[in-house]
Amino acid sequence: MATIDNRLHQHFTDLHDHLPPVPDGVEWLLPLQTLPETSRVFKAFLAKYYHDERPRTLILGINPGRFGAGVTNVAFTDPVRLERECGIPNSFDKKEELSAQFIYKVVHGYGGLEAFYSQFFLNSVVPFGFVKNGVNYNYYDEKPLQEAMLPLIRYHLNGLLSLGMNREVCFCLGEGQNFKFLSKFNQQEGFFDRVVPLPHPRFIMQYRRKRVEEFVEFYLKTLKQ
Repeated sequence: MATIDNRLHQHFTDLHDHLPPVPDGVEWLLPLQTLPETSRVFKAFLAKYYHDERPRTLILGINPGRFGAGVTNVAFTDPVRLERECGIPNSFDKKEELSAQFIYKVVHGYGGLEAFYSQFFLNSVVPFGFVKNGVNYNYYDEKPLQEAMLPLIRYHLNGLLSLGMNREVCFCLGEGQNFKFLSKFNQQEGFFDRVVPLPHPRFIMQYRRKRVEEFVEFYLKTLKQ
């Protein structure tokens, strides 16, 4: 049987055959399809942390942004952290992303990269990102886009679960729209027994920065339960 890293890479490659059209003015971010460097670093990341057959628990964000997974295809990992933290050199512009800064505080609090990634797979409800008018756009920002994404989200989550991911619980990054959508969709589809919300890293870094360590502790307590 192929190890999880190879099956994850195949899953993300296959996703490109299931991309629905998007509304006018919205554009996909598809780094795996358009940037050879992304394919290389994504493979290297998976090989480093997922070259085994252990099941993981999913932590799902919204969809990738322009400076994080919209470049690296590694969720909540910007080019800076990919190189500095993961030890994977890359030729991308070394722009930092707020969410990545927070997530790697959690990763280190959990015991480091190997400990964290041996237990969890970080990704997003919609696996690829969007831009509109040159800025990040979320799948729930307009109803037509959200509705267009339903078949892709279904295919993506079923695909991840078929790799042996934990069905008992999924952690949702975002206590608002993302959690509202994922909870309702999960009730319809039965992906997980429970969906547990966590405050979104970007919200914390933008609006609650003085309390970052408190939120890191909250994450660690929730994830370890």
